[in-house]
Amino acid sequence: MGVLYENFIRSIFFKMSPEVAHERGRQALMTLSRVSLACRLLRKGLLVEEDNPVQLFGLEFKNRVGLAAGMDKDGEFPRAVEALGFGHSEVGTVTPNGQPGNPEPRLFRYPEDKGLVNRMGFNNRGAMAMHDRLAKQYPKGKRGMPVGINIGKAKLTPLEHAVEDYLTGFRVLADQADYFTVNISSPNTEGLRELQGAHYLRTLLGALQEENTKLARKMGRDRHPMLLKIAPDLSFREIDAILEVLLELGYDGVIATNTTITRPANFSGETVGGWSGGAFMRERSNGVIKYIHRATEGRLPIVGVGGVDSPESAGEKMDAGASLVQLYTGWVYRGPSLACEIAKALKAHGENWV
Repeated sequence: MGVLYENFIRSIFFKMSPEVAHERGRQALMTLSRVSLACRLLRKGLLVEEDNPVQLFGLEFKNRVGLAAGMDKDGEFPRAVEALGFGHSEVGTVTPNGQPGNPEPRLFRYPEDKGLVNRMGFNNRGAMAMHDRLAKQYPKGKRGMPVGINIGKAKLTPLEHAVEDYLTGFRVLADQADYFTVNISSPNTEGLRELQGAHYLRTLLGALQEENTKLARKMGRDRHPMLLKIAPDLSFREIDAILEVLLELGYDGVIATNTTITRPANFSGETVGGWSGGAFMRERSNGVIKYIHRATEGRLPIVGVGGVDSPESAGEKMDAGASLVQLYTGWVYRGPSLACEIAKALKAHGENWV
């Protein structure tokens, strides 16, 4: 399937504008999600299961490969993602109410670097719409993989009121999320990355964990696993400050990393937006993963994201200290069988990763 995609199907998609191609892919995946028999057959052929499921955040993952947030912005096709061999999927980023995102064009390809630049701006249909879609896809609540929900603030919400946006997303979607990711690191919502600083971070993450604890007590169950997604452009001192808050508040993990505002050497394309994919992004995220793993002595599980487009690049993340990996841009360039290829290689490597 990978050879067919790279030699034929990808060329068709790449003749379209990036956002049109994304929309065509979205429609195809939504269609697949609705065909239960096709999902079952594909899953049987493409799902690679570890000999012992990965136990992390109180959840069970059949393999270590997930789909990163941004591809399925509204929770429309997790069943298709599961069918294509992923061990988990992260949907979103979702805001309390729907918003159109930034003006087009806002998505750009750079095949020579295997990269993308996006400045989408959290375009989504809102938390309640996502809730209803996920509930419809899983009417009995049974999933073959964990589905995480990535929550953010609306473009027009001032930073001083951002906490309420995140709390609203949590409250609306709590009964559909296997875990939550707090996104304060996208470069495409003005001011959002300021939430990573000490002035806002403790208040935001503390309020979410307090709400999480209250809901767990009310429902008589464990708290939702809570993860934080960080930028690759932080200094080690800034990362240390974030890690201190995460450990103090009992957060379950960190996703490293979001897209970067820096660019490869001699790059002459779009300068506004986040870069993802390729060796440039892989090296930046690997450095952050290594630092977090060393700074926390492995106490904080890491989901490695950035430039994962092969078994080798996924293995680098695991060797750096990640427990799971996620991909997005690699899927665009390598095709729908990539998750299976990577999961098979990681399984063959053995169970030497935490």
